[in-house]
Amino acid sequence: MITRTPRSRYDVVVVGAGPAGLAAALGAREAGAEHVLLVDREPEPGGILQQCIHTGFGLHTFEEELTGPEFAERFIDRLTERGADLLLGSFILDGAPREGAVQIVGRDVGAARVEYGSLVLAMGCRERTRGALRIPGTRPAGVYTAGLAQKMVNMMGVLPGRRVVILGSGDIGLIMARRLVLEGVEVLGVYEILPYSSGLNRNIAQCLNDFDIPLHLSTTVTRVGGRDRVEWVEVCPVDEALRPIAGARRERIACDTLLLSVGLIPENELSQRLGARLDLVTRGPVVDSTLMTSVDGVFACGNVLHVHDLVDWVADEAMRAGRFAAEHALGRPRPRDSVRVVPGQNVRYVVPHTISPDRDQEVLFRVARPVERATIVAVAVGEEREQPIVSKKIRYAFPAEMMRLSLSQADLDKIDAETLRIDVVERPPKKDPKPKGSRS
Repeated sequence: MITRTPRSRYDVVVVGAGPAGLAAALGAREAGAEHVLLVDREPEPGGILQQCIHTGFGLHTFEEELTGPEFAERFIDRLTERGADLLLGSFILDGAPREGAVQIVGRDVGAARVEYGSLVLAMGCRERTRGALRIPGTRPAGVYTAGLAQKMVNMMGVLPGRRVVILGSGDIGLIMARRLVLEGVEVLGVYEILPYSSGLNRNIAQCLNDFDIPLHLSTTVTRVGGRDRVEWVEVCPVDEALRPIAGARRERIACDTLLLSVGLIPENELSQRLGARLDLVTRGPVVDSTLMTSVDGVFACGNVLHVHDLVDWVADEAMRAGRFAAEHALGRPRPRDSVRVVPGQNVRYVVPHTISPDRDQEVLFRVARPVERATIVAVAVGEEREQPIVSKKIRYAFPAEMMRLSLSQADLDKIDAETLRIDVVERPPKKDPKPKGSRS
């Protein structure tokens, strides 16, 4: 239900009506929150999903392969049945978390102060631009982020160019490589500064390999040239420190477009204004096992918390955030977190940052570098000793794919420490089997 004059108070207010916001609102309603409000700056709900017309969504959530708009529609329909207020074309200007209130401005509401029992941050993320990379050269037209190019092609019916170079192998860039080829555009190659792809393996196979689009690892764009429009880009191999190799051959590639797929940044300006403490690695809020931030009553989920690779994981996390937000707003008691969770060997970050030993838990994390034949180990770290609690063998781990580790009540009962460390340890290679007939 779309409302033009919101109530003065809601049990739960959700900021953002993308996949995380829709799922959080649904989770809050299912947990008993009677009055739920979603606020979004766009004219329609669904967020980034509306421009993702490719399939691959919903396999985990609905056990069915859907396009982005279809995935969004499923949640919009379920939320409509449950009942929630949706305020579009509107912004949260500021908040007063001590008073439990936010200031909203928008096309339909003008300016309004809305009180809440809980606030859920689900603003998503934005793309890094050329300015963030500081690529030297001229400043011609024809340099786009991959997400903007996706919106141009899928929603506006406009091609960004005819001869395209893609910098970065993030998933949106890989998907756009395939999309542009299908539209008759010549994609000259994907250049990745890292020695491995930063996108999902399935997208490497389906979007590049299946269309004979070359992927150049340990290579980056070092200069952009052109007067009014991009005319060429210069590429160069990089060393282990990700710096262009001195004296290495620099190749100029004639093109009219450069697409950037070089990472995402959580939209956390509002989180900072509310006083939430941020993780230096994820650049999202620090949260406990209920996904509450360091500000009482303020929760975070989805890409504003940490960048996910699958929207199904976003929806799952956001549903939990919505339920916890409703429980907080309704005054239901919750277990106290007493164990700090920290990244260990070959782990970049872990979410949540604290857990409670009083119920089953799940931690999400990413590895720092690719490994094969590895073991995930959860280690209780005490003052005098370290005790492995859980170990799980895995075939491989890639930075592009988020890892999940479930901790049962029985596992958590073993913890006799205030810190739990997550390691990803590479196992030694298998020994060659002895030839038949050999003697020991």
